[in-house]
Amino acid sequence: QVRLVESGGGLVQPGVSLRLSCTVSGLTFEHFGIGWFRQAPGKEREAVSFISSSTSSTIYKDSVKGRFTIFRDNAKNTVYLQMNSLKPEDTAVYYCAAGRRVFNYWFEYEYDYWGQGTQVTVSS
Repeated sequence: QVRLVESGGGLVQPGVSLRLSCTVSGLTFEHFGIGWFRQAPGKEREAVSFISSSTSSTIYKDSVKGRFTIFRDNAKNTVYLQMNSLKPEDTAVYYCAAGRRVFNYWFEYEYDYWGQGTQVTVSS
C-alpha cells in the first residue's frame, strides 16, 4: 500500500520559515518525481514545486522562487519543502504527490499518488 504523509505545517507569523516533509512508503521512491501542491480557501489547488526522480532537477512556481526550496533524501524516502519568508498568501493546505512519469508538473493527472495534506497558516 502506497502512502504519502505530509508533516511540518502550522501557524506562523509572516517572515518566518517552515519545513514541510513528505514521507513516502510502498513504492520505489527513487523512481518517482515528487510535487508539492497547495490549495487556499476558496481557490483551486495549484502546483508549487517539483523535484524529479533521476536528476533531482527542480521547478518552482514563480511566486515562491527564491523563498522555497525543494529537496529529497532518497535514503529516508522523504522530500522536503523549505519555505522561507512566508507570506499570508502562502496560507493553504499543502499536498505532496508522487508520479512515475511527470512531464508537466502542474498537471495533477500526471501524479499517481497523493497525500492527505498539511495546513500552513501565515498570519500575524
